[in-house]
Amino acid sequence: MTFRSYVEHAKYTKVDGKYIKWAAWVLEYEQYKYPEDLDMVSKLIVDNLQEKFCPPKYRDKNRGNIIFGEAGNNLFGHCYHATQSLYYFFKDANLKIMSAKCEGPAEQHWWLQDGDKIIDITAGQYDTLNFEPPYDKGKETKWYGWRHRPHRKTQDLMKLVQPTAKLEWKQFSKKPQKSY
Repeated sequence: MTFRSYVEHAKYTKVDGKYIKWAAWVLEYEQYKYPEDLDMVSKLIVDNLQEKFCPPKYRDKNRGNIIFGEAGNNLFGHCYHATQSLYYFFKDANLKIMSAKCEGPAEQHWWLQDGDKIIDITAGQYDTLNFEPPYDKGKETKWYGWRHRPHRKTQDLMKLVQPTAKLEWKQFSKKPQKSY
């Protein structure tokens, strides 16, 4: 590991037309060395994926259905937060965030790139699907969500991967009352 870093999921309220940050979930963690630690960190992330991180609309596909003889696909629905976790663990490596629309039940697929090297820790989900990952349509992308902030489930996954990390709720002020 290299040095301490922070991932903040801030809370904002709109007051008089401006957004005021009043609190945040802050994860303090150690970055890893890229590319030396890539395989180890990738495995740790995949090993710590849990159904609760998978968006509800993808959970059936993720867990499968024994009654109908459908096998589960334990990587399905995890590409966003798994990729986001990997990105932050190697934040200083200048990896590109990539995504593309994809076929099948998922709408979008996410991965990282280092030059021409594709880093996709959830690529294995395509082993049970009848199509390939959409790398050929990929574009450099910002994280989705308001202000491109990291998702809370990403912070929770990172904490599982690195138990020595510190996840704290920090309140900077009383939550302002909304006004427009």
